[in-house]
Amino acid sequence: MKRTKKNKKTRAEPSKAMVQFLTCDSIEISGYTKLSDCPEIRSGIERIAELIASMTIHLMKNGEDGDIRVKNELAKKVDINPYSLMTGYNFKFWLAKTLLLNGNAYVYPKFNSDEMLEDLIPFIEIPTIIPTDCGYIARFMGGNYFNDEILHFSINPKIDKPFIGESYKVVLRDIIKNLRQASKTTNEFMSSKVMPSLIVKVDSGVAEIASEEGRESVYNNYLATANAGEPWIIPAEMLEVQQIKPLTLNDIAIKDTVILDKKTVASILAIPPFLLGIGDFNEKEFNNFIRTRVMSLAKNIEQELTKKLLISPDLYWKFNSRSLYAYSLSDMSKVGTELYIRGIMTGNEVRDWIGLSPLEGLSELVILENYIPLDKIGEQKKLGGENDV
Repeated sequence: MKRTKKNKKTRAEPSKAMVQFLTCDSIEISGYTKLSDCPEIRSGIERIAELIASMTIHLMKNGEDGDIRVKNELAKKVDINPYSLMTGYNFKFWLAKTLLLNGNAYVYPKFNSDEMLEDLIPFIEIPTIIPTDCGYIARFMGGNYFNDEILHFSINPKIDKPFIGESYKVVLRDIIKNLRQASKTTNEFMSSKVMPSLIVKVDSGVAEIASEEGRESVYNNYLATANAGEPWIIPAEMLEVQQIKPLTLNDIAIKDTVILDKKTVASILAIPPFLLGIGDFNEKEFNNFIRTRVMSLAKNIEQELTKKLLISPDLYWKFNSRSLYAYSLSDMSKVGTELYIRGIMTGNEVRDWIGLSPLEGLSELVILENYIPLDKIGEQKKLGGENDV
């Protein structure tokens, strides 16, 4: 499918260096820390990106009786092979992840001499945006790209520059600091050598136990045993052993703090807490997550692709979200059966729902208990038809 480009301008095309992935924005908290270096934030963002990448993107056409799917080379290109060095899954994953981490993602659509779409090349860095009277220019790797010649995906539009998106780095800065500090505290606590479970008081000179060799000598002479579990035989007047109970992670409330911070991350990213390991899986909550968070991001991508890649007003891009919902096979079979016997779906459409291949003879619409073709419903004998159907 051809696409006529408006106001064609000459420039150097993006170099092959664009194959690299976009480096994520960072947040400085007691040092240089990237957003993607926080396991909880990265996990939440990648769960959303995985769901976006798992959806098939359809090229749709408006019709009088409803929209239909168009299957051509353009549809295959965008869904399966948008970029020569990436699969469709990886491209959509990169796009969604970059959007959530940086607020913006830029893609250069490359056309061949016949004005056919050849590649969707991702920018490896966020370009410099220069506003103009009629839009803006994206300056990247020595080239200037007008806003109508690149795909600019964005989320959370800025107030002063609504054509530029914002990431979550500001609102997540303190949360990242807390999670990082909790992780460091846990590691230090688990590896600490300053909290022994036993204290042995030795009736000896200070000089004798001041060195490591002296303390090791006392231990080997009195406390070391050949087999684990053997009792210690020690002089009554020389040694005194006391057992202490060190603090645990529960005592310093690390677990409660981490759970609270994870819930905050889940709230900011608008994902169910169980995706971050908090609580149990909830089907209704997950399906609502698909309908709201995932599909809102998918709609953002759909509209930019439709706006920049399609000329025909009857065509648009649409992500297929049905495969993402948490439906049981029995529920899908029950719904499919009801729609089949009422002449709304064919048998092969129902089989496609539950992942089965089509069969011959199941491509007609049938209705009621007799399962007769829909176009012969008026020929039943009880309705006065001439034929006994």
